[in-house]
Amino acid sequence: MKKNSLSILESLLLAIGKPLAYKEINKLLECKDDDLKKLLSKLKEKYNQEDSGIHVLDNNKKVQFVSHPDNIKVLKDYFNDELSGDLSKPSLETLTIIAYRQPVSKEELEQIRGVNCSMIIRNLLIRGLIEESTDKESLSINYSVTMDFLKYMGINSVDELSDYEKLNSDENLIKLLDGSENEAEQ
Repeated sequence: MKKNSLSILESLLLAIGKPLAYKEINKLLECKDDDLKKLLSKLKEKYNQEDSGIHVLDNNKKVQFVSHPDNIKVLKDYFNDELSGDLSKPSLETLTIIAYRQPVSKEELEQIRGVNCSMIIRNLLIRGLIEESTDKESLSINYSVTMDFLKYMGINSVDELSDYEKLNSDENLIKLLDGSENEAEQ
């Protein structure tokens, strides 16, 4: 087991923000399930308290940091306020790029749009319009539209989006990017 395993586990759970499998944690900490259970017990003792805003969920050999269950109403109110209303123009642009280019990485989105897309991606994920997946070869996170997006659009597949074939083509995107680079040079 690695030195400072408790600190490393705490940092992993905080940084990743989604359920982390025992198997993956064991590999990263170079430990076994019994060691991990002891570490988790310490984290639960530290966090699963009435005065802590963070709790540790441990279910089906997966672990995640979550907010205190008593704080759900305030969090829902916050996110409902943030997510109510129409999508902003930048959010619609990003969602359109994802729909036509999926799966697409954050780096590709930012290259196409020319701006940081972190907050927009976060909001689209929260709204359930996009989902992330990990590319096994490059280990990069890619984004695609969800079934909820298709339902909202009233289509059965992204192929039904207008001009999908034309806008999905790598050749057309390369021309578009080359054209905008040439305009920037002039």
